[in-house]
Parts: sequence; structure tokens; C-alpha cells
Amino acid sequence: MSYTRGFVQNKKSILYGNRGMHLESDLNDTNTFYRLQDRAIIYKKPTPITISKVDYPSRIEAVIKEAYFKTPSTTDYNGIYRGKYIDFEAKETKLDYFPLANIHIHQIEHLKLIMKHGGIGFLIVRFIKYNKTFLLEGRDFLNFLETMKRKSIPLSYFEEKGHIIKEKYQPRLDYLEIVDTIFFKGEII
Repeated sequence: MSYTRGFVQNKKSILYGNRGMHLESDLNDTNTFYRLQDRAIIYKKPTPITISKVDYPSRIEAVIKEAYFKTPSTTDYNGIYRGKYIDFEAKETKLDYFPLANIHIHQIEHLKLIMKHGGIGFLIVRFIKYNKTFLLEGRDFLNFLETMKRKSIPLSYFEEKGHIIKEKYQPRLDYLEIVDTIFFKGEII
């Protein structure tokens, strides 16, 4: 590990050959940077599981042998930024479109509720083939679902309605820069 301006950097996260394959890792590094800079508190939500079988060869060597998903998970990330609740789903696709089968109905309903109650909700989608990552506002995502009769969202919709998230050194994916321009127009930080 190396330390750069108060940010702990894991050397594994700088392997440039696999940059387009690790959206979750990029977001986790970004969120760690935001926390260490006291900019936002945003975490990856753990998937709720129920452990049903454990092998205990010794106390420190317990191994989970069988588990199942306890309840459907909501979205991937949540937290607080500038006094507002923030919640989003992150996905990658190797295709020229984002298959709607990749997001579940309970996640869509969750995003609707977040926005209904004044929270900030959106999707972050990486198109691996083009090494492009977009933030798509929840309202644009929901509008697509309500008006289009498709099983996928084409890349062109993300290019038209979404906001490209530029890759940087730190933070890796500065999505809060986009959140500022969309949700906090003209407000001074």
C-alpha cells in the first residue's frame, strides 16, 4: 500500500490492463477517497445472505459451505452527500446496450421511493467495449422504462441523456462532480 495525500492506495487498483473490468473496485476506491477527504459518506451495501451450513475445522478456520440470499437486495450503494440521501445501482455491460434484465423490479421500485422522498437516485453504467462510464439520472431511467417498449437501453440513450464520468487518478470516477451539476446547481460547496 502507498499513501497519497491522506488516501490509502491499493496497488492492485492501478493495474491499467483491466481498467474497464472493475467498476465496483473503481467506485469503492472513489468512495474511500470521498470519505478520507470528508466529502461524502457512501458505502457499498452488503448482499444479505443466510448461512445454512458451516464447516468448523477450528474456530479461526470456519468455512461457509452453504448459504442463500435472505431477501432481495435493493441497490448497490447508499450514503449521504451535502445533507441529501444518495442511492444508486452500478452495472457493467459488454454489449452496445444495457439489458434491463440486469436490474430487478425491486431495485426499480426502490429507486422510485428514494426519489419520491427527496433522495438522489441514479444508475452508473459502464460500457466495457467503449471504456465509457455514464451516470443516468433516476428520472431519465424511469422515463425510459415508462415510454419505451424495449428490453434494453441503447448506448445512444446514455450518450443523449446520461453524463459521462471521466476517469481520473483520484478520485477514480468522480461521479459527485456530476451530482453537483445536476442536483446542486449554483450552490456553493
